[in-house]
Formats: sequence, structure tokens, C-alpha cells
Amino acid sequence: MAVAGRQGQQGMLKKLVGIFMSCGGPYQVHIATLWLFRAFGTSAGAMKGVILCMFWCVIWSFSGSKVLPGGSLFGLLLLFYCAILGGKLLEVIKIPSMPQLPPLIGMLLAGFTLRNIPFCSQYIRINSKWSSNLRNTALTVILIRAGLGLDPQALKNLKKVCLRLSVGPCLVESCSSAVFSHFIMKFPWKWSFLLGFVVGAVSPAVVVPSMLFLQEHGYGIEKGIPTLLIAASSLDDILAITGFNVCMSIVFSSGNILHTLLVSLLEVFIGVVLGVVLGYFIRYFPSRDQSKLPWKRASLILVICISAVLGSQRIGLHGVGGLCTLVLTFVSGIYWSREKIKVQKIVAATWNIFQPLLFGLVGSEVSVSSLPSNAIGICVATLSLGLMVRIFATFIFTCFAGFSFKEKVFIALSWIPKATVQAVLGPLALESARISAHHLEEYAQSVMTVAFLAILITAPNGALLIGILGPKMLARCDPKHYKKSVDTVLVHH
Repeated sequence: MAVAGRQGQQGMLKKLVGIFMSCGGPYQVHIATLWLFRAFGTSAGAMKGVILCMFWCVIWSFSGSKVLPGGSLFGLLLLFYCAILGGKLLEVIKIPSMPQLPPLIGMLLAGFTLRNIPFCSQYIRINSKWSSNLRNTALTVILIRAGLGLDPQALKNLKKVCLRLSVGPCLVESCSSAVFSHFIMKFPWKWSFLLGFVVGAVSPAVVVPSMLFLQEHGYGIEKGIPTLLIAASSLDDILAITGFNVCMSIVFSSGNILHTLLVSLLEVFIGVVLGVVLGYFIRYFPSRDQSKLPWKRASLILVICISAVLGSQRIGLHGVGGLCTLVLTFVSGIYWSREKIKVQKIVAATWNIFQPLLFGLVGSEVSVSSLPSNAIGICVATLSLGLMVRIFATFIFTCFAGFSFKEKVFIALSWIPKATVQAVLGPLALESARISAHHLEEYAQSVMTVAFLAILITAPNGALLIGILGPKMLARCDPKHYKKSVDTVLVHH
């Protein structure tokens, strides 16, 4: 049967070649693609490659030069596939007795490499509007996953220490980084606090998979340490994003600071109210008696939330869309209970598309040639001092919560990885400066550089620390004897 199928595909190939040969002209591209397919056989992988090439030809027919080298679509596709390749290569690299490094580092380095190789950089030019919309869409997916990943029962059981761990270290690091950047990097105070909230967020993309690994092997589950860190990571991100939006409004506003703060509070109120209303709407629509309910719910959430984030950006209410997304997903997820896991899986598949785009685009924003000679050293010094303060503050905030000394040290060191929020927020200030305030572009470029270095330094080191110290510092119990209190996090981040 396999031979017959192969002969049938080859016969179809000859017919298609004959048709395209008779067409001539621009269809020579199709002929080359088909003969390439014949050269590599009729495997499933080759067939996917042929379909991709055919699809590229169709897009070229519609858009012309945009899919050719130097066009935005060509640059975007090349960046996307190089980022995926970078992530896969990092997955292949395995060091014995060492935890797996997060693939997002490979994606980040792929974008950075493409930008800083002279031959490649002249052909990879992505429209700034496209890049902005894609990053905002990636932010929306992150917020959706954060909202769906918040479990009310876990928050209720761990409410005191979870609140301390999610709010305290983020605010302490943000304020300390603001002070360090003001005196070391010579930033104005407005930009200092904006930078502080960029680097103040922890990364669920690194923390959650590492905690799930420890949880599955029974480390720390007796005291709920993996569950605590998973729940607190989402709240930590929410606080950092909200603080950043407020600082962005102040930095790029020419009006009175008090007026800007009042407008920001109004945006928070509108976002929360709109999120609650839409959350109750999605609770009951579509109704439970419909088929393929998880797909319909996930599609509706993605469409509404992306529209809210991009729409609020367009009308100038930057903080409304993000808060609306978080509240909407949390409120609707409470009603769905365990059915929420199916929706999370679909949203997680969407993140698999936007993750390479996000980190590839962030890496491509950093140009070595445009950095001052001492920029990297100053940025690393600011980042390192802020991290030291964060580690100490995290240790203090976990006191009086029933944890041993080793467990408190582990939690403090587990709370340093940075990735997703920095990848989203880092370029936003640079983009706004390029559009409306060119004289502020130098500060924005420095913020972008610190965000890039924060991901590059803390994400791999944080993953390694969690993987190495977890089995040594946490007590191990049989996972079968303890019910996971947060079932939904299995597909979160």
C-alpha cells in the first residue's frame, strides 16, 4: 500500500509539473518547488515544505515585494523560523546532571544574531506597526494565561504569604532598581521607576515549568511551595504591568502628574468594571449545551481580549485593555471550574506561535553598534544590584510562614528569573519614543538593553538554580499522597 501511495503521488507530481510547465512566466518558481519535492521524496515533512513554498508563492501574488528580501513579511517569517530553530537547538543541548535551559533564550539570541550580522540585517526589515501589534498580541496571550491560571482556592489557602510574595519583592525591586538607575545610569526619576517596573516582574515562563517538575517528583509539596510560587508569579506580573502602564503615562504625558495619576486610576476602574461585565457574559455564552465548547470559549476570549488590548492602545487608554483581560479571564474561569483546563490548552497552543515572534522581535531590537562602550557594564551593574535587593527582600517576606531556612533560601533564589514581561514591556517605551518623543529615545534604548540583559542573564541562571537547589533544599514526599491544589496550572505558561 505504501508503494502504491508513493507511485500515486509521483504520478500526480508529473501531471502538476506538466501543467505548470505549460503556464511559463512567474510559475517557474512552482516548477522548482515541485522538482525539489521530487528530489527529497514524498515524506510528510517534504510535503509540508512544498505546501509552505506554495503558500509563499500565493502570498507573493497578492503582496509582491513584501515577501521578498527587504520586505516586512519576509523579515517576519525569517525571524519566526530562526527563533523556532534557536529554541529547538537549545532544547537539543543537554548538559549531564543539569536542568534543561529554557528555549526562549535560543529565540532571543536568534533575533539578536539576525540583527547584528551585517549581511542579514539589511534584508530583515519589519514594519514597526506590525512589530508593535504582534508584541501587544503576545502580551494579551500572556495576560489571558495569567488570568486563567489564578486559582481561587489556592489563593484562599495561601492568601497571606502569596500576597506578600507577589507584591513585596516586585515593589522592593522596582523601587531599588529605580534608585540604582537614577544614580548609576543617570536616569530622571520618571524613567527610573519605569525601568524599575520593567525589571521587577518574575517570569512564569521559567518558574512554572520548573515548579511543575519539582511538584511531579514530590519536592516541596507538603508545604505547597510549588503551588505558592505558581500562583504568586501571575500576581507579580499583574502588578509589574500595571505599574509600568502608570509610569508610561507619566513619562510621555506633558500634563500635570496628578492629573495623569487620576487618569490612570480611572483606567484601572474602567478596566476592572469592563472585565467583570464581559467575564459574566462569557460565563454563560456560549451555553453549556453546545458542541466543541472549549474551542468556542477560547476563540471568544482571544478575540475579545486582543480587541480590548489593541483597541485601548488605539484610543489612548493604555491600561484598560490589560486589566480587562485579567479580570475577564479570572471571573469567567471561576465558573468553568475543571473545564477551564481545556481552554488553557488551546490558549497555550496559541502561545507556541507568539512566543518565538515575541522573543525574536525583542532580540532584533538590540544593536551592538548603537550601544555606548560602557552601556552593558552600567546596565548589568544596575540589574545585579536590584536582584540582590530582591533576593534579600524575598527571604524576609517568607519569614513567619512556616518555612525552614533552606526553603526560604530556595524561594528567594527561585524568584529571580525574568523573561516574558520584560520581552513585552522593554520595547514599548522605545516604540513610543520613536513615534512621539525622539529626544527620549536614548533613555528608551537603555531600558530596552536592560530588559534584554535581564532575560539573557536571569532566565538560564534562574532555571539552573531551581533545578539544582530544589532536590537539595526541599523535603520530598510521595506525590500520590497529596492532591494538587492547583490542577489548572498543568498547562499554564
